[in-house]
Amino acid sequence: MKVVSIRDIHIGKGIPKVIVPIMGNTLEALLLEIKTIKQINLDIVEWRADLFEDIEDLATVKQTLSIIRKELHSIPLLFTFRTHREGGNKTIEDSYYKNLLVEVMKTDEIDLVDVELFSPNVAEIMEIAKKSNVVTIMSNHDFEKTPAKEEIMWRLRRMQELDAHITKIAVMPNNPADVLTLLEATYTMQSLYADRPIISMSMDSTGVISRLAGEVFGSAATFGAGVAPSAPGQIPASDLKRILELLHTQ
Repeated sequence: MKVVSIRDIHIGKGIPKVIVPIMGNTLEALLLEIKTIKQINLDIVEWRADLFEDIEDLATVKQTLSIIRKELHSIPLLFTFRTHREGGNKTIEDSYYKNLLVEVMKTDEIDLVDVELFSPNVAEIMEIAKKSNVVTIMSNHDFEKTPAKEEIMWRLRRMQELDAHITKIAVMPNNPADVLTLLEATYTMQSLYADRPIISMSMDSTGVISRLAGEVFGSAATFGAGVAPSAPGQIPASDLKRILELLHTQ
């Protein structure tokens, strides 16, 4: 199993890493969030840029990104634009999605970038990511259901084939059995096929256990809410960190 190291954070080794999203729609709102979450013992900050009101102005995006980077100091930064088809806030053209990620990667201001598995331009984006030396988290989200175990594993294996540094899947449970499906798929993937870190989670209140005990089944990181949750079932990052540390030491 490869360990992915970003600054002083090592994903795939030790306790699962806590990723906290910032979701302000303006620079001022983002700076207020950063001020709040810096009080939390977090590992990585995720800028959920699909909520930013000027996201289609690349010059403003880059300027904002530079300010965020300075505010975070040494904390690793993950850039995510979650498309509308995967539960994000804004609909944009696939060509702009590709251009946005490419331009952000060129800035040298981010440490990680989220790349959606089913983006039509995924191969091109990944090729540019390699040249930019940015860590890629390839992701897939299903906000309606939990696919079958075999389908979950196929998607994670496909992410590996596309050479993502980290693979990620989040699904919606309709019952507790769906949570077990996600956890079993994660465990089987980690045991038999994975050669790099996996992040997996079952969403909503039904799936909270997957965010807390994912390490047992092979998940290397999890997302906790800072000022507000970015997905159903996220619990406050400060609580999440304490629970993870408790579970990890037993």
